[in-house]
Amino acid sequence: MQNAIINITNLRLRTFIGFNPEEREKKQDVVLNIEIHYPADTECINHDEVDHALNYKTVTKAVIKLVEDGHFLLLEKLVADVLSECHRHHSVSYAKVRVDKPHALRFADSVSLTLDWHK
Repeated sequence: MQNAIINITNLRLRTFIGFNPEEREKKQDVVLNIEIHYPADTECINHDEVDHALNYKTVTKAVIKLVEDGHFLLLEKLVADVLSECHRHHSVSYAKVRVDKPHALRFADSVSLTLDWHK
């Protein structure tokens, strides 16, 4: 069995993130990078069976809803919640999420936090 790796690159969303008063009142940009591993069985690879593949569109829609509807004080909580959504499917064996918060620091392009999960 082969290991399939899905990468969702630079998913740009807006959410309430931070604990300063101005951060609690106005949505900010965040950029998500997600990596999801799952076993790609022979039905998926050799026979093009959709039901045996992980639907990355379904995962992405759930992540978008979670982030855009959410209110987060800490980047750690945002990343942890997204990570939980990414490994919700029973076949996922590994997931990693990085969230960048652009313009969080005056002289930096962004601040990011990464968490990963293993089955």
